[in-house]
Amino acid sequence: MKFMIIRKADAETESEANPVGEGNDQMLKDMMAYNQAMMDAGILRGGQGLKPSACGARIQFKSGKPSVTDGPFAEAKELIAGFTLIEVASKQEALDWVRRWPASDGHGNVSLELRQLYELDDFEGITDVERAALDRQMGGAA
Repeated sequence: MKFMIIRKADAETESEANPVGEGNDQMLKDMMAYNQAMMDAGILRGGQGLKPSACGARIQFKSGKPSVTDGPFAEAKELIAGFTLIEVASKQEALDWVRRWPASDGHGNVSLELRQLYELDDFEGITDVERAALDRQMGGAA
């Protein structure tokens, strides 16, 4: 089972401050240790921190036509600051890893969300040919 751990944004992650330095050295070391533990356990599939929404854009489609709005966006609690992808045997195991999230992140005040990814086996009626094509498109990640 694959899960995404979503690190919700806050005022600090939405600031333009350098994530390294200014007292964040310990947080970076703790996150690196956390990620290493997941690598050592063989469950880490990927992850990245995201730059503030000021560096991004929202694209809204209406009647099939896109409209682009540049960031920043007002509601930080609705935004994502980063994500981690893991593959584990159960939701409980995923939750066990989430509970180990470094306390130094966000000075101990972080909001995370755990979401399970769809996998090809979740879709009924998919043919072997379609499955192989989708697997190639996803880089063998299905």
